[in-house]
Amino acid sequence: MAEPFYEPLSYLDASFLALETPTTHMHVAGVVIFDAGPLLRSDGGVDIETVKSHIAAKLRYIPRYRQRLAHMPLNRAPVWIDDAHFDLDYHVRHTSLPRPGSDAQLKALAGRIVSQPLDRARPLWELWVVEGLEGGRFALIAKIHHCMIDGISGVDLTTILLDVTPDTEPETPDRWEPRPAPSGTQLAVAEIAKAARWTIDHLTSLAETVEGGKELGESVLRRLGAAIQSLRSGWLTPAARTPLNPEIGPNRRFDWTETALDATKAVKNALGGTVNDVVLATVAGAVRSFLLEHRDFDVTGIDFRVMAPVSVRRPDQRGTLGNQVAMWLVRLPLDEPDPATRLRIISEETRRLKEEDHALGAATLVELSRGTPLTILSLASRLAGHVVRPFNMTVTNVPGPQFPMYLLGARMLANYPIVPLWAQHGVGIALFSYDGVLHWGIHADWDTLPDSDQFIAAIHRSFDELRAVATG
Repeated sequence: MAEPFYEPLSYLDASFLALETPTTHMHVAGVVIFDAGPLLRSDGGVDIETVKSHIAAKLRYIPRYRQRLAHMPLNRAPVWIDDAHFDLDYHVRHTSLPRPGSDAQLKALAGRIVSQPLDRARPLWELWVVEGLEGGRFALIAKIHHCMIDGISGVDLTTILLDVTPDTEPETPDRWEPRPAPSGTQLAVAEIAKAARWTIDHLTSLAETVEGGKELGESVLRRLGAAIQSLRSGWLTPAARTPLNPEIGPNRRFDWTETALDATKAVKNALGGTVNDVVLATVAGAVRSFLLEHRDFDVTGIDFRVMAPVSVRRPDQRGTLGNQVAMWLVRLPLDEPDPATRLRIISEETRRLKEEDHALGAATLVELSRGTPLTILSLASRLAGHVVRPFNMTVTNVPGPQFPMYLLGARMLANYPIVPLWAQHGVGIALFSYDGVLHWGIHADWDTLPDSDQFIAAIHRSFDELRAVATG
C-alpha cells in the first residue's frame, strides 16, 4: 500500500493564500490565441476531446495539478495532498463565442473568468478552451493560483503543453492513482517531528557557523545588509494615492496590445539600459499622460512606485512548481516630461537595486518571516495592503521563446498574461515576449479603468516618444 503523501507549502506560497480576499484574487492567468489548423472540425468547432486527451497525458509532468489544499491540525499551515476525486472535466472547460467571435468579446470573457475565485476544495487551476473566434482561431484562457506557480516557472510549464514543431506525436494519458492523504494524527506527528528536525538542523548550523568562521559570517552579513536596503527602498512607507489606486471591487476588465521586441531593443541599444528598463519607461510615460489627460491629476512631485518581480530561481530549479521570486520597488518619474530622461532615471535606479542586492534582500525577508502563523500573516498582509500600500502597480515582464510554438499542430499566435491585482491596485501590467513580439496584458478593476483603450493608446504614445528620441 502506498505511503500517505503530503507536501507543505513554502512560506511565500502560503502568503499568497493569506493575501486573498473577496476583492483581491490571487490567481495568475493568461489568454493564449491559436490558429486552429488541424484542430478545426468540419463544423467550425475545435476538437476538444483531442485537446483534453493531450492535457491529461501531460499531467504526469506537473503533479501539482492533481493536488489540492489541506491543513495541519495544530497551526493550520497549508499542505498539498493528492486529490482523490480529481476530475479533468471540471478543470478543462469548453465554451464558444457567438460566431464570428471578436477579440473584444474574448477580452470580456477573460475579464469575467478572472473575476471569479478558484475553488479551494479542488486543485487550484482552470483551463477554458474558447472556440468561435473569427479567422479560424481559438483561445485558451488559463487560470492558476499564485501559490502554485510564478511567472518565470510558468514559461517552463507552458512548454509542457506546447511543441516546437507542428507534427509531434501525442502521448497516451497515464493511469494515475492518488496517494492516500495522511490522517490528522499523522499530520500532527509529522508537525512535531518537523519542529524537532528544525531544532537539530539549527543546532548543527550553529556548530558549522562556529567552525566555518569568516566566510559564512560574511554571507550572513551580506544577506542582512541586503534585507535592510530592501526595507529602506520603500516597503515601510506608503506610495502616493492616485486615481489608479482606489478601493477595488471583485470584478475585472482585461485588455491587451503589442509592441515589437526589436524596436524595444533598438531603444535600449541607442539610449542605454535594459529591455525591462525600456518597458518601465514606457509605462512611466503612459501613466503620466493618462493621469494628466484623462484623470485631470497633477503628477508634480508624485511618489509613484511599481513592484517588479525578479526571478531568484536557480538554473537547477527550472520547471519546478512553487514561487521563486523576489520583488523590486522601482520609482517611476511621472513628473519628468522628457522620455529619454525618464529612461535614464529608471536605468540608474534598477542598476542601483542590482548593486545593493535588493532581490536577495527581499528573499531574505521572506526567509526571516518563516514560522509566522497563517492567521497573523493574513492580518498583517491585509493591513499592509490597505494602510501602507508601498507600491501603486505591478509591472512584470516574462521572457518567452522567440520562435513559433504549437499545440497539437495549432500555431500559437499570441500570449497575453494577467497579473493579480493587490488591494487598492486598480491596474496591473504583465508582458510576455514571444516570436519577436511583446504581448501586453492590462488587467484592471472594473470601475477603475472603463477607458482601457485610452490607457493602451497612452502606452503606444509613450513608446513612440522613446523610439523618436532613439532614432534621432
